[in-house]
Amino acid sequence: MTSFAPAVRKHRRTALALVLCGGLAVALTACGADEDPDKGTNGVGKLTAAEIDTKARAAAGAATAVRLSGTLVSKGGTYQLDMKLNAEGGMGSVSSTKQSFALLRIEDELFLKAPAAFWTHEESGTGGEADAAAADKLGGKYVKVPEDDPSYRQLRGFTDKKVLLDGLLALHGKLNKGGRDTVAGHRTVQVLGGKGEGGAFDVSLEATPYPVRVARAGGGGTVSLADWGQTFPLAAPDEDDTVDYGGQLPKSSG
Repeated sequence: MTSFAPAVRKHRRTALALVLCGGLAVALTACGADEDPDKGTNGVGKLTAAEIDTKARAAAGAATAVRLSGTLVSKGGTYQLDMKLNAEGGMGSVSSTKQSFALLRIEDELFLKAPAAFWTHEESGTGGEADAAAADKLGGKYVKVPEDDPSYRQLRGFTDKKVLLDGLLALHGKLNKGGRDTVAGHRTVQVLGGKGEGGAFDVSLEATPYPVRVARAGGGGTVSLADWGQTFPLAAPDEDDTVDYGGQLPKSSG
């Protein structure tokens, strides 16, 4: 007669293993559910939206430097921004589908560098000899922007850490706490203006609670904020690479 005892014992062992594995899975799931999501973070995720906003702004204001890169949408135009900023000034580039230029500011001295086409009006058909002469002189050079020039204040704003951050971090509507995410390797928590229609920004949950990404209200673009506190060289351009136009700059095509 054939014995079925070994097969029975095998099935019992398999069933017991499944029960144990199932119990272990439930136990692990329970442990994961009880784990503190703020463990190992800077703790700002436990705060209210208003408190997170306050801490993020304070951290941004106290930082010695920052890099901003991303897209800004304004008055129907889309601009790519890549700027390094500190308390003394800033440097970087601004570009659109039609034009691009570099900016450099040290204290009150502001320089703009753009290709010759920036100083002409070829697209509008209004260019002339004066435009061509200005383009020949200014194209590819750092042009010192006079402080009384109408464009000085606007261009300076791109190089001013406080002005840019105040504008980017301004949310509209009641502040609300959003979800959590990972931005550039940093765990984050989001602060919303309203339900997001008033803008939003992500705040790092690791180390200092810096804002690391901003979504502007009304589809106004998305900007990343990085390299907080990282120093960078900021020096005036060489004399042979600089043009002091003297009076008011000619109106550019941009």
